[in-house]
Amino acid sequence: MKKNILLLAVAATMLTSSCSDFLDVQPEGNATTSNYFTNDQQAVDAIDGLYERFHQEALYGRELFWEQGAACDVVWGRSRSYNTLATLEYTGDEEPLRTVYETLYTVMARSNWVIEQLVDKQKNQALSEIETRSLGEAYFTRAWAHFLIAYRYGTEEQGVPFIRYEEFENGYDNSIPPQQASVIENYRLIIEDFDKAIDCLPRFEDYDTDDRGRAHDAAAVAFKAKVYAYWATWDETQWQNVIQMVNDLENNYGRDLAGSFADVFSSDFANYWNAEYLWSIPGNGGSQGGGSEFPGVVLENQGWGKYNGWGQNKPTYDIYEEMSKDGEGNERLVRSILEYGQEFQFLGETRKFWSTSDIEAGFQINKYMDPFKYENAANAGYINTNGNWPTARVNFPIIRFAEMLLFRAEAYLMTGKADLATNDLNRIRQRSNLQLLGHTATMADLYHERRCELAFEFTDHLFDLKRWHRSSNQEIKELAEKELNANPRVRHYEDRQNPDSPCTVGAYEDYTSKLPYADYMMVFPYPSLEITNSNGLLKQNSGY
Repeated sequence: MKKNILLLAVAATMLTSSCSDFLDVQPEGNATTSNYFTNDQQAVDAIDGLYERFHQEALYGRELFWEQGAACDVVWGRSRSYNTLATLEYTGDEEPLRTVYETLYTVMARSNWVIEQLVDKQKNQALSEIETRSLGEAYFTRAWAHFLIAYRYGTEEQGVPFIRYEEFENGYDNSIPPQQASVIENYRLIIEDFDKAIDCLPRFEDYDTDDRGRAHDAAAVAFKAKVYAYWATWDETQWQNVIQMVNDLENNYGRDLAGSFADVFSSDFANYWNAEYLWSIPGNGGSQGGGSEFPGVVLENQGWGKYNGWGQNKPTYDIYEEMSKDGEGNERLVRSILEYGQEFQFLGETRKFWSTSDIEAGFQINKYMDPFKYENAANAGYINTNGNWPTARVNFPIIRFAEMLLFRAEAYLMTGKADLATNDLNRIRQRSNLQLLGHTATMADLYHERRCELAFEFTDHLFDLKRWHRSSNQEIKELAEKELNANPRVRHYEDRQNPDSPCTVGAYEDYTSKLPYADYMMVFPYPSLEITNSNGLLKQNSGY
């Protein structure tokens, strides 16, 4: 039988060697897998190899963000060859889709091997405290990667490929992972892995300073809440589990909103690990700071001649307009989006924003700009001295407690408890000094609040729209359908280097008209090479 090389990546290519700082997880060479896990440091090095791909360009650096072009919150600031991601004409072979797919299965294969080795060792001797934690981290990364694949490719009628190495009595036999019958089965397996992670992982508060940013039990609970919310697309009884998970985070793990919206995106270590933190890609800045490169990816192209910004993923007029509904110049809007003429601090000077990006939208993402405000920010350790890897000192959020409140509010709305949803939405609005809802919350309020609060974070607005399109709630279904079928708008300025230049609102120049949204577009098509290499075992998603 022809084996799928991607899905069966061998362990020897999965691990990174050398003892590096946790946040600096760029590849540093391959390690041998013989006689591995003989001491705690080997376990630490193996786990750092699991985190590495999540931190890199192939996932949360930028590749996952290209998919968001099919919604109406971001457009591309530079020309790309995969406009099919914006027009819903998916092929599955677009470089970002294919790269993300390959990377996530590599992470699962890495995690599988680590779990297999530690579970096997555990049969003969007790694991050390570090090894037990490492086992929990491997369960966590396997579940995390599995979830990202599951909701992006799995449906009620057809799940995604997955296998557990540790379930093979005599070791993994290199068989092709079976495609689960339904994504519901994938979600069940993901929840089981997060539960195993919780059993092994420490509390966040028990980590010392150097290890903050590693998986912890509350992060696994938060991911469970998100998995249940996506599972509810196919089984609405799962909304009760969402409520239970968020209650647990609040009551048993002490999670809450940060004191201010700005605190979430602060470069000040005093605010770095605030009550809202659940899971992020942490970055320390400086030449070895690690983290997500996204802050530099969205910075103005060439940074006005002062830093190597890449000028990609621009806000649209649509999201600016949506956020402006809370009042022009409101705190959340100003902290999230730079618009022409808006003053901001950049490398020690006060500037007014304007842009010369290849394809101009009239805006720039502002959420991750705090590290760039300092004079000599690179030498002071706030941003990377290597402009080709433009990471910065910022906690790049993957899941934060505000999103948990939004999921619980959605669960309350879907279970007839709109008064409780109102309380959760108003907590978020109050934190940003926005006018509180003066009425009982509706799904339209949830749509607005989730879209505005989480804009430009990888909480996956596009798949919010796709799962809402299948909702039994007609209000949210219609809002999702409207955005999925719309083309994004931007601002066009007469003089792009003049912040006071007149502007008009119009279509984004690099998009063609979208295909009408259809239910089969909820998931992506598998890459054609994966279909071929599976020797008939991997079935393409319906409609492609």
